[in-house]
Amino acid sequence: MYNALQDSTIAGAIASSTLSTLFALALLASGQNSTITGTLTGQIVMEGFLHMKLPQWVIRVGTRIFALLPVMIVAVLFGHQEKTLDQLLVYSQVFLSIALPFSIFPLIYLTSKKSVMGEFTNAKWNTILGYVVSIILTILNIKLLFDIF
Repeated sequence: MYNALQDSTIAGAIASSTLSTLFALALLASGQNSTITGTLTGQIVMEGFLHMKLPQWVIRVGTRIFALLPVMIVAVLFGHQEKTLDQLLVYSQVFLSIALPFSIFPLIYLTSKKSVMGEFTNAKWNTILGYVVSIILTILNIKLLFDIF
């Protein structure tokens, strides 16, 4: 992708090394944002639902190591093979699509329970719509797995 944004036949008149660099920075910022979100979410889940209290620095360091270590290993092992990196990027998105139902279904379940959400519980129609959309997405994700592999 980095090289594609420098190619005028792919990116058109806006193709440049600046565009490629901006894309790389946006990707880095996106990764940092998701890591921060994951850290905060993990902290809330551990404290609120699992009743585990850990120091902030342990949560932050642990989450960042868990998020960055596999990426660093892959970059060191395969960083010089552009085609392999492109395939790994596709596979990472496939993995995310596999992981999505494991977060959506519990989210809908928990937000529809009055004992968890109190007055902020989802309306019945919202819960049903959420489950219908989640089932459709899960079916499409299963189809994606068969298409990719």
